[in-house]
Amino acid sequence: MQKVLIITYYWPPAGGPGVQRWLKFVKYLGDFNIEPVLYIPENPSYPVTDASLTSEIPKGITIYTHPIFEPYGLAGFFSNKRAKQISSGLISTKSQSFMERAMLWIRGNLFIPDARKYWVKPSVRFLTEVIKKEGIKSIITTGPPHSVHLIGWGIKQRLPIKWLADFRDPWTSIGYHQKLKLSKWAKKRHKQLEHLVLNNADKIVVTSNATHKEFAKITKKPIKVITNGFDWVPNNVVTMDSKFTLSHIGSLLTGRNPKNLWSVLQELIEENTDFRAALQLQLIGVVSDDVLETIYDFGLKPYVHLKGYVPHDEALAYQQKSQVLLLFEIDSEATKDIVAGKLFEYMAAKRPILGFGPNGWEAGKIIKETHTGTVFDYNEKAHLKSIVLAWFALYRQNKLTLVSGALEKYNRRELTGKLAECLQWE
Repeated sequence: MQKVLIITYYWPPAGGPGVQRWLKFVKYLGDFNIEPVLYIPENPSYPVTDASLTSEIPKGITIYTHPIFEPYGLAGFFSNKRAKQISSGLISTKSQSFMERAMLWIRGNLFIPDARKYWVKPSVRFLTEVIKKEGIKSIITTGPPHSVHLIGWGIKQRLPIKWLADFRDPWTSIGYHQKLKLSKWAKKRHKQLEHLVLNNADKIVVTSNATHKEFAKITKKPIKVITNGFDWVPNNVVTMDSKFTLSHIGSLLTGRNPKNLWSVLQELIEENTDFRAALQLQLIGVVSDDVLETIYDFGLKPYVHLKGYVPHDEALAYQQKSQVLLLFEIDSEATKDIVAGKLFEYMAAKRPILGFGPNGWEAGKIIKETHTGTVFDYNEKAHLKSIVLAWFALYRQNKLTLVSGALEKYNRRELTGKLAECLQWE
């Protein structure tokens, strides 16, 4: 059985989508004759935690840890909430305090590529001995944080090792880079490091076709698209919400704010007494103050149910019993290639998806191809109102169901098989 070292920052009890991709790969790698060996930080500062995910770690797996120094811990003395928001990418563009502006400037210009950079050198030294001890021939790094990829580069400088770099998100083109107040020097340095990783890794894995296209302009190294996915949910009998529940699960960042949807809901509440009595807007996860303020401005506060962050198994339950699932992406060129991991779990829940994103949004294309919902750009409204009304009419008849297309290729075991193929070195 081939041993592979997986180097990741996010691992249970970390919560959120960043942890689930590799937790699930590790779950199924043994089926493909690959033994995963994990390397994770000993004392990480995770923005959110979900202890329930620890039960999914395969028993008997070898896990190495090493201490990490994170400046976010120091920032927390000044504003723990703001530090965690910046750490998770939840950056407000309104009413930024002097401290928040200063933290953003420091994050963008002093901690390159990110605030976990101080884990790189000690990890390279530590893992050099681990790799020799375990007889490991292949390593995988996964980012963000993209500083993890620099650990892979450092190891490759020391040992004759094969290195696969997995990008769950893009690097320099990701949306929040524009909010970090980067100097010209900082922008150039990020580009240099991105180029370094992409041209020194033996193989590269990305989660979207758009990122594949972007990276192919920077490197000639082999690039494989392996999307995120889902585990099959047992066909249990689900008691649906009695309300016409529109649920968004996950972080509602500033910019993920479809004002036309809020406007349509406001109009329908005013025009339709049945709709007014049935509507429930359920927000599960961290919600930006900017987005919440906009929703309330449209008179929707009485219909909003804020649940905050919930464990992953509870999030899956909410998905299955909601009438409609909401998926939003920021309306910009930089976010066209973002395919949120929760999309695939939405599809597995077999509830209609109402999506909003930029023109050419890759997640939108997947929704259309799989017949799992309807997607709008941020300027559409007329057709949007008719869709919401049509779904509401079906809900009242207990007929709001979904007949989706072929989803098997997004099954996490199938995706792990694609990863295993990447680990076959010529």
